[in-house]
Amino acid sequence: MIDLYTWQTPNGEKPVLMLEECGLDYRLHMIDISAGEQKTPEFLAINPNGKIPAIVDREGGEDHAVFESGAILIYLAEKTGKLLPAAGTARYETLQLTFFQVGGTGPMLGQWHHFTNAAPEKLPYAIERYKKESLRLLGVLDDRLKDRDFLAGDYSIADVVNFGWARSGLSGLKDEGADTLTHLKAWTERVGSRPAVKAAIEKLDHAKRSKQG
Repeated sequence: MIDLYTWQTPNGEKPVLMLEECGLDYRLHMIDISAGEQKTPEFLAINPNGKIPAIVDREGGEDHAVFESGAILIYLAEKTGKLLPAAGTARYETLQLTFFQVGGTGPMLGQWHHFTNAAPEKLPYAIERYKKESLRLLGVLDDRLKDRDFLAGDYSIADVVNFGWARSGLSGLKDEGADTLTHLKAWTERVGSRPAVKAAIEKLDHAKRSKQG
């Protein structure tokens, strides 16, 4: 059994999608980041960085904690032999597009959202900088998808890891030029129609509503 500690954010939904895709048994523990639950001693014992998501794999007689969303997806892929080629060019294409997200679209879109919606002072330079870089990165994904259904050929962790942030970026920046990224939009619809993805999002929706009660 795997215990998953997460919240309903683009980062937080990644392992839920992956666990559903892999057909693994798991318990979903909602960590309300708006209430600071990610900073409790109990959660910091699992992830000392105090960020969601994190998992604890309790199979095999020894608890094994993994944090950072990209690391979690690679761990689950290697545990199950799913959604990550074992070797060769296909493996490294998948990994490079996975790290493209964790080092690119996630941080840049996160900063754009912060400076646009959450910062106590509106800083036009910061807003414009992160908007342009976010659109550029989304454009890289759009261009890659112009002649393929999925980012690394077959459906893989590269698609799982990019899905939530791409969907968020297309929505948040639709009036800033993201509405022209038609290949990326079609891909989000294609990924979003998968039964495992639908199940994951529904479970997160229900768990968040139950948590907030």
